[in-house]
Amino acid sequence: MNEFAVLIVNSILLGIGLAMDAFSVSIANGLNEPKMKAGKSLSIAGTFAFFQAAMPLIGWLCVHTIIKYFKIFEKFIPWIALILLGFIGIKMIVEAVKNKDKEEATGVLTVRLLIVQGIATSIDALSAGFTIAEYGILSALLCAGIISAVTFVISMAGIFIGRKVGDRLSTKAQILGGIILIGIGLEIFISGMIK
Repeated sequence: MNEFAVLIVNSILLGIGLAMDAFSVSIANGLNEPKMKAGKSLSIAGTFAFFQAAMPLIGWLCVHTIIKYFKIFEKFIPWIALILLGFIGIKMIVEAVKNKDKEEATGVLTVRLLIVQGIATSIDALSAGFTIAEYGILSALLCAGIISAVTFVISMAGIFIGRKVGDRLSTKAQILGGIILIGIGLEIFISGMIK
């Protein structure tokens, strides 16, 4: 296999690995809002795709410029993900419990919460900048683009799955979505602490 093909395959595999948190959060978003419009689904997937591409590029840039500062920041990544996802998850559960008598889940994913989700699910991808550190700028950009495309497709699949299940569960889906977000935050935290 030539060098370009290896870059493509590695980028796809890296994208799949990095997109799993975005996939789970997309399911939670779909559970939370079963009647979500296509435009909102696209904006959620697009946000996750953007952050999943941006974080490895930031990591790559740090490796090539300010690595000693990035190393100091790296130990806080699990804490940041836990706090952000835990906060969003608890907020979803509280809203669902408050509105349990209503037929539909009423939690609204605001732009601010979506950005927080995007950062929280992709912050561990900063470390992926180390795995692509030997790439030149064009290869790093191509890798980030592939990661973005893979994340977009996987996130759309997650939203679709969540919407299908959420339509049947109503407000229970919002509670389940909150639990999933808290679980993802804990998983990132625990795996980050035992590295």
